Amino acid sequence: FEVGTKAEDAILRVHDKVRANIDRIPVGIPEPLIVGRGIDDVAILTLTLSGGGVSAGDLTRIARVLQTEVTKTEDVGLTYLVGDAADAIRIEPDPDRLALYGVTLQQLAAKVAQANRVLNTGKLRDQGQMVDLVAGETLTAPAEVEHLFITTRDGRPVYVSDVATVRYVENTKDAIVSSLTRDGVHGPAVTLAVAKRAGANAVVVAEAVLHRVETLEPKVLPEGVTVTVTRDYGETANEKANELLFHLGLATVSIILLVWLAIGWREAGVVAIVIPVTILLTLFAAWVMGFTLNRVSLFALIFSIGILVDDAIVVIENIDRHWGMDRRKPRIQAAVEAVAEVGNPTIVATLTVVVALLPMLFVSGLMGPYMSPIPANASAAMIFSFFVAVIITPWLMVKIAGRTDMAEHAGDDVHGGHQGGWLARAYTAVARPLLKTKGRALVFLLVTAGLSFGSLALLYTRDVTVKLLPFDNKSELSVVIDLPEGSSVEATDRVARDVADVVMGLDEVTSAQTYAGTPAPFNFNGLVRHYYLRAEPQLGEVAINLVGKSDRDRESHDVALDLRERLSTLKVPEGTSLKVVEPPPGPPVISTLLAEVYGPDAKTRRAAAGMIRQAFEAVPFIVDVDDSFGTQARRLRATISSDDLEFYAVQEQDVFDTLAALNGGQTVGYSHRGEGRLPIPLVVGRDRSDRVLDERFLTTPIPANALPGARGVVELGDVVRVREEAASFPIFRHNGRDAEMVTAELAGDFEAPLYGMPAVADQIEKMDWPAGTKPEISLHGQPE
Repeated sequence: FEVGTKAEDAILRVHDKVRANIDRIPVGIPEPLIVGRGIDDVAILTLTLSGGGVSAGDLTRIARVLQTEVTKTEDVGLTYLVGDAADAIRIEPDPDRLALYGVTLQQLAAKVAQANRVLNTGKLRDQGQMVDLVAGETLTAPAEVEHLFITTRDGRPVYVSDVATVRYVENTKDAIVSSLTRDGVHGPAVTLAVAKRAGANAVVVAEAVLHRVETLEPKVLPEGVTVTVTRDYGETANEKANELLFHLGLATVSIILLVWLAIGWREAGVVAIVIPVTILLTLFAAWVMGFTLNRVSLFALIFSIGILVDDAIVVIENIDRHWGMDRRKPRIQAAVEAVAEVGNPTIVATLTVVVALLPMLFVSGLMGPYMSPIPANASAAMIFSFFVAVIITPWLMVKIAGRTDMAEHAGDDVHGGHQGGWLARAYTAVARPLLKTKGRALVFLLVTAGLSFGSLALLYTRDVTVKLLPFDNKSELSVVIDLPEGSSVEATDRVARDVADVVMGLDEVTSAQTYAGTPAPFNFNGLVRHYYLRAEPQLGEVAINLVGKSDRDRESHDVALDLRERLSTLKVPEGTSLKVVEPPPGPPVISTLLAEVYGPDAKTRRAAAGMIRQAFEAVPFIVDVDDSFGTQARRLRATISSDDLEFYAVQEQDVFDTLAALNGGQTVGYSHRGEGRLPIPLVVGRDRSDRVLDERFLTTPIPANALPGARGVVELGDVVRVREEAASFPIFRHNGRDAEMVTAELAGDFEAPLYGMPAVADQIEKMDWPAGTKPEISLHGQPE
């Protein structure tokens, strides 16, 4: 959608378009789930619970209590847990014992589901009243499940405990989250993420949440368990705002002192009043235009404060001059004539600055809303400064300096010329020799023009580098981990822990949280890059927390460069990608450097993208290179023999259901505990460590019930054949066109795409390409 589209309208239009084409979705594909994600879903506060030697399940129970209480805070929006444990009562079938008693997984699951039913059968008359008759009761403990009767074999009853192991499992999620602190404590962790509602003040919401959590800690947290604030955008925003306000005040004081030295203290007093009046009028205009008081709008005020006093200074100086020209003339009349004299030039000068700023208002894309407060607020400040200069400034001059002695202007002539004091004398001493003759003036002009245009050559020689926005000094970093497709969550966690150990070697780091198989709480950068979708076993992240910027000598960017250098020597599985990610100073993008590769077919595109990736890696200041397709993972395919199905009288659906329940698990009901506690799911499935394809897997019985009244079973291995194959590559499309992507960041000598794009183009030009495959480089658009 175009930037500026309302989120509600966008989601509604997507829903409408999907519903209009729902008949085109193939049979068997579930209906798409459409969820909107926006800036108000970004957590402004994250609280990580760890320590105390407690398990992830215990931390989850504590975190849920905190989550319930935090949601009661005013203006709190979305809240969610990361790393929380999903407990369950798991019925783990034993293929050998199932085969021994001739019990199928379908029988086992059906028995547990039926025994766990609670049904309102209607109303009865009892003692003159109408009462509900509820049949059944939910299972509450593993022992109750174990004692469920399934069937009889050879005259002996078969219970669930005969064919399966029933136990309470604290965590069934295929994800690992842990925390590492400066004192070396490494253990499980659960993170509570808190977002604010749209339009709420992040500083106020964060302070209110932290105050509530502080009051709850003695009541909720057991001994040893700590709550660490791993993100506080309220504090960050407050620091930034205070820093900008300090610079705003510093700029104001500097201008007042300069006017005091150059003109006089009374005139400086007028400027001291004019600046706040102009700023207040500008803030009012910003409120009318719908801009909030944020870092960008404050920067706009600081940016414009140097020029918004120009009009007032011109008027003050000219009034001062007119008062010195003819001391017999009434001060008010002299002030009016002084303002009229410089009125037109002041108008032109003001409009010139406004016209120079307004083009920034039409910047497109994500940068548009980000940059728009600068031209809008600065232009408003300039316009208000003009009216303040011609209306309020003369009045203030008359009130403050209207009755002062003008003896310092005794040497003024009738044309308004005067000596001007020490500043004018210093200027005259330098300017007169340069402008004494036409030859000297011409030489001075040529030298000035030559130096001005010659300075641009420094950009070409790269002695001076450019960058759109400087890196901000943040208090957080992250390392994004991508293992080869098919890697286990345990392997991802090992790499994440190794990265965390390297991270803790930096003096500026206070703590780190590792996430394997689940995404970390996403920030604005992660929102645009879709980090909240990184929920695969081979994907991980290390969230890094730095000490306050006032307590460290290096900026976060320097820390990131050092960390990237240290991680380059870390031994990781082949094909692993480690990316050091910094929150960008402006609107984030998918990647700083992105190459979209188009071609006739997927194989050709991947081959070209592979060589382009080599070109990226050949440039020394291009780092964190990755692509969109990765490596093909292994997968196993179980095929069903039609002849065997017919021979054994087995239904295909029974085979599929058995495979799904045995390998993926099947929720057959819930154990309701009451008292406001979440229900515990009853899951039929094996433990992660048992999910291997072996002889026991293939001996699992399946029903042979194709004939009416039949109750036979056969083994799974009798009707399926398993073979290994390569998994499919992911498919990416941009605006409907198939594409592969190569992504990278820039770090080191040159950190702007302006340098990366031509460097990659040069490398592509040098490479040996097979005939007809050399890519054509385009800096915008898509091929027709």
